[in-house]
This record gives sequence, C-alpha cells and structure tokens, in this order.
Amino acid sequence: MHQDTRQLSLLTPSGHLTLGNYLGALRPMTLHQHQVACFFGISDLHAMTAAHHPATLRTLITEMRTLMLACGLDPTHATLFQQSRVPAHTELAYLLECTTHVGELNPMTQFKEKGRGRPMTRASLYTYPVLMAADILLYRPTHVPVGDDQRQHVELTRTLAQRFNTTYGAVFTVPEVMVPVTGARLMDLADPTRKMSKSTQDGAGVVRLLDAPDVVRRKVVRAVTDSDAGKGAVRHDPATKPGVSNLLEIVAACEDIDPQQVAEDLTSYAELKNRAAEAVLGVLAPIQERMPSSPRGQGTSRRSSPMGRSIAETRPRPSCGRRRRRWVCSADALGEGAGTVASRLERGEEGSADLVVLELANGRGRRTAR
Repeated sequence: MHQDTRQLSLLTPSGHLTLGNYLGALRPMTLHQHQVACFFGISDLHAMTAAHHPATLRTLITEMRTLMLACGLDPTHATLFQQSRVPAHTELAYLLECTTHVGELNPMTQFKEKGRGRPMTRASLYTYPVLMAADILLYRPTHVPVGDDQRQHVELTRTLAQRFNTTYGAVFTVPEVMVPVTGARLMDLADPTRKMSKSTQDGAGVVRLLDAPDVVRRKVVRAVTDSDAGKGAVRHDPATKPGVSNLLEIVAACEDIDPQQVAEDLTSYAELKNRAAEAVLGVLAPIQERMPSSPRGQGTSRRSSPMGRSIAETRPRPSCGRRRRRWVCSADALGEGAGTVASRLERGEEGSADLVVLELANGRGRRTAR
C-alpha cells in the first residue's frame, strides 16, 4: 500500500468474535498496522440497534477489547478506540442525516431483513448506516476493508461524502472499498448458505475464537457437506457444493493458500474435515494462549496484562479538524480528553461525555502529538 494510505476497521460487539471475524478482519488488521496509518475501533453504538441486555453488552465489549489485543493489534502502531467514547461520531452522524435521502436507507439489507414491517423495530436500525458513514469519514481513511455484505454501506458513505463535498466544499476523503480475496466471508458450518455470524443464536456452525479445541473439532466434523463421493468429490465449487467449498476456503484462509490447491491434496470429506480442524486450531491456539480468561491462557491478571488495558487509552483522533468552520467534527480537538476518559474508566470511575470537550462552533481544542 502507498505510504499515505489510511485504513479504518470497526467491529461490533453483537456477539462473541468468530473465526470469520479473525480471518476476514482482525488478521489483515494486524498486518496493515505496520504498513499504513490504521484506525481500529469497537462500534458499540451499533450493537444497541437491536434488543440487548446492558450487562451482556458490557461483557462483550470487554472481551472484544482483550481479543483485539490478543490477536496482535498494537496500540503503538495503530489507533484503537471505542466508538461511544468519541462524541464526534454521533455529532457528525446528525449532520450526515441532514444529507441523506430516505430512499437511500430503504434498500439497506439490515433494515429490510430485520426491521421492515415490524412496529417494534428501533429507529436506530434504520439510520445506523448514516452513523457508520460518520464512523468512516471522521478518520479520513483511503481504504475500508469489508466483506461483501458490508459493501453497500461503504458505497453509501462514498455517496454522502461526495454530496457533502459538492455542497459545502472539499471536506471528506472519499474512501475505497477493499475486499479480501479469501476468508472475507466464511459461511456457517451447519448452514453454508448463510454467513458465519457472531450474532447467530445457534452456535453449532459458528467457530468462535475462544472455543475449546474439542468444541472446534466437533463443529468441524459435523459440518454440512453433501452426498457426493468418489474421485473429484473434494472440489471448490461454491454454486453446487457450498459446504465443501466453505471448508476448503477455511483451510485456504488459515494456511494462506488457494482453495483449489487444498482440494488437490485431499481425496475424502473425512480428510478435508480433519485438515480444516487442524488448520483452525493452528490459528486459534496462539490467540487463546494470550487470553488471560481462556482455559488455554497463562492466567495473567487483567489489570497487569497489556491485553487488559482500556482500548480507549490510545486516544482516538478522528479527522476533519481542517474544516471546523464548516461544522464538521474535529478528531484532533479531542486531544487528551479521550485519554482522560480512558484513565478514569480504568480506575473504575464514572466516565461522561463532558470530559471530552469538542467545540464545533469556534474550533477550539488542543492538538496533541501522536
């Protein structure tokens, strides 16, 4: 990537992180953090668009913070942040809502599948693509890596950025979509027609990052394939063999090789499932060993472990400070305020938005060196 590239990725704590989250998002993030300017966040506000239990959400946020660090994200190389601790996200979201057309939100997949025609649907589910656009545009990323299912949200972001720039001047960077070739969208082992999702209630086909080895093996062994047999049964053909192709793609993503190459080395589904289980365990073992709460972990105290530090300590610094007079939120203006919130949260004190002073009208704010 070019030296001036800025990359943004956010994960929503809607469930326990999965193998798909690691291969499609977290692992590429750990590689890119050493190459370009990276901003990685926990989009906890998005997790509130559906019914949730506050205590469960807090637990998931803590687990996600720890796992992001255990997977190799380094606060000394990338900016890590928690969305709800940066008020600029919601402030810019309102300004972008004033730029968005209802006709652009109606086709969004999440609302169509989970909310349309249901009176108890939360309004935030309808408008959350605009908040996602604010999440992106604040940090001026040039590239946003997403799975195919999230592409439409980045396309909406591009549309809003271009419209805003046309109306108010050149404010936002218009980001490009970046989709990993392999492992971007692993499918559910029990139902290979649907995505392996962390929010799936039935976890029989979902491999989670903290699943014990015996649980991983059991899920892979029970993975849906088909009744094909004989020579050539193990082949990569997503259209007619979705289950087999999914297992091949899992192995390919874990071992960083081509699915076709994996298929050439195997002659039966039993061999394929054993290869997949070993490949998955080889990826999960180092992560779990660095997790103090994992059965395979080293028992390190959350307080003393680097993985236990608040992800907000890295002082999120969104962008657009150059255009404060155009009513766009300034990340640089957050300065040390976000760090103050983080330190108070780490000491167990109550945090509040007023600790981070962001004055849009007159652009006052302290800049701090990264």
